[in-house]
Amino acid sequence: MTEKMIQKNFKRTELKYVIDHDIYQKLSEAFKDHLVADEFAQSTITNIYFDTSDFQMIQNAIAKKGGREKVRMRTYQANPDLSSQAFLEIKKKINDIGYKFRTTAKASEILEAVETTKTVEHFGDPKLADELNRLHQIYKQLQPMMYIYYDRRSFKGKENPNLRITLDQNLIYRPTNVNYQAGKTGYPLLEPDHYIMEIKLVGEAPSWLTAILDEFGIEEDSFSKYAQSYLASQQIKTGGGGHV
Repeated sequence: MTEKMIQKNFKRTELKYVIDHDIYQKLSEAFKDHLVADEFAQSTITNIYFDTSDFQMIQNAIAKKGGREKVRMRTYQANPDLSSQAFLEIKKKINDIGYKFRTTAKASEILEAVETTKTVEHFGDPKLADELNRLHQIYKQLQPMMYIYYDRRSFKGKENPNLRITLDQNLIYRPTNVNYQAGKTGYPLLEPDHYIMEIKLVGEAPSWLTAILDEFGIEEDSFSKYAQSYLASQQIKTGGGGHV
């Protein structure tokens, strides 16, 4: 796969929706007049989320404490390994506005930087380095704690390329063997034939988009893949199912 270019730091509003297959098909038809395929229209996404050994960071995010930060390593390669190009991303939310700090390096280099508290200034992004150093001071030791995989379709607005809509399916999560070597194995995060739609924009949503959402009665859901994976994994520990 062609390597992705990197936009390092940005802020935007992200709206999330859990939809079934019927709504998915209706939206796909309704969006045709307004969206075009993104440069990377279809991709496989593998995320490794870092946290403390007792999940302090995601617990704080669920409780809406602090900046609700998440630290993850993401790759778009179908079968990644430690030599793969990956993205180190730190996400936080302040006043419902999402901020993302991102840089790219080999997966092995990102693991070393996050796990050993090594600064990431050599990746060329001092803002991300400052964020990671701050999180190291708060949480001390961070380590891989959750594997999440899914397939994604990506679109952008015909008239507004800053509008992006993604549709994710086949989501699986794994709270053990959190590495690339274990492959695409884990628990399903959603019920069968369900998808996560994310709308990412700067400023207000265009009128055509709000009209389509209203037409099909689609309501926003504060769905976080990592938070839901964590909650589902805790249910498994206590003998419950793997869904939240």
